[in-house]
Amino acid sequence: MMSPSGPAPRPRGKARPHLGTDVTVLLEDSTEELYESAPCGYLSTLMDGTIVKVNKTLLDWLGLSREEVVHRRRFTDLLTVGGKLYHETHYAPLLRMQGQIGGIALEMRVADGSRLPVLITSTVKHGADGSPLLIRTTVFDATDRRSYETELLRARRTAEDALRQAEADREQLREALAVLQQSLLPASLPTVPGVETAAYYHTASSIQLGGDFYDLFPLGDERFAFFLGDVCGKGPQAAAVTSLVRYTLRTAALHGLDPEAVLSTLNAALLERYTGADPRYCTAVFGILEPEGQNAGVLLASGGHPPALLLRADGRAEYLRTPGGLLVGAFHDASFTTVRTALHPGDTLLLYTDGLTEARTGEKEELYGYDALHSFATALAPARPRAVIDALIPLLVSFGDGLDDDTALLALGRPHHSAR
Repeated sequence: MMSPSGPAPRPRGKARPHLGTDVTVLLEDSTEELYESAPCGYLSTLMDGTIVKVNKTLLDWLGLSREEVVHRRRFTDLLTVGGKLYHETHYAPLLRMQGQIGGIALEMRVADGSRLPVLITSTVKHGADGSPLLIRTTVFDATDRRSYETELLRARRTAEDALRQAEADREQLREALAVLQQSLLPASLPTVPGVETAAYYHTASSIQLGGDFYDLFPLGDERFAFFLGDVCGKGPQAAAVTSLVRYTLRTAALHGLDPEAVLSTLNAALLERYTGADPRYCTAVFGILEPEGQNAGVLLASGGHPPALLLRADGRAEYLRTPGGLLVGAFHDASFTTVRTALHPGDTLLLYTDGLTEARTGEKEELYGYDALHSFATALAPARPRAVIDALIPLLVSFGDGLDDDTALLALGRPHHSAR
């Protein structure tokens, strides 16, 4: 009722209306809708990678249903072969070490067979007692971003080319670095009875020292040890780490340790030498050759390194998995596993560093990747070590500026009896 002078005043002390149950439910529904229809993908996994929750956005991108994914697949099952290998050897170890990692470029498999370039960020959720419980991952569609980065990369390389043209006095530095680089590699490979060998080192930059390395040397009793790897970083510091790694691996092997013990020794040496704010780690694969009648036995252990590739005498090519290997020098509790295989007459074992698989190719400058390398090796097989290396050298050269990391190659093969 209106008073003559205006609206009746509100009685004092009366509570304001509060949000009802329907409004609360609506807000909860909106929160769930925001998660499901967000402009980026979300998923949560157990520590072993099993997917326990995923939003509709990511499912739509991949062309999958929730029933096909939740509790039925692991996160790595959604990645391409190359993405899965990178996740196992780089992403997962760093996430375990740091608790979170972001902005990593990977590729995911779409149900129609295509690939989706993405950027992923992951965070480990811990319980009240500090134990890890879940991994929460955010996925961004990087299709447009890749085109933008390609243009930036092309512009950067143009500027670098111009700078190199203007600095002719760097030739003397190039010569000095080349001599130092060669000092970190064996002058030649020894003769191994019943085994053919070949090696090659491709330098991506003549003005920057790389950290790749390889070696082959006798242990006695007709056994030989070999290793190949890649130290993080470039320049003089990487060269110093490379020298320590080669010396430690040789010394541990000559003391009769098996491959996994050799890598454990190197892991302890790096952690002892490089501590604090400047950690230094590497990837490495270490093996031992043993005569086994007509065959050559191979014991192999890997620390975060790309898998070795076997070119079989029957024309097949296959990756030799070395499970459980972590980056060497990154974790105090790192463990390594030795696997055994045999080189039959006509087989060749290829070891390589990731400069090969991470080279950029084509107009879109996509990673060369493990799938392409497997196809390349299958087309070669069967092939002797020298033939494998000779085929890979022009491939590396063909990458041009797309190859921005040094690449080391080592091939070991058991020749046919006629070749012997």
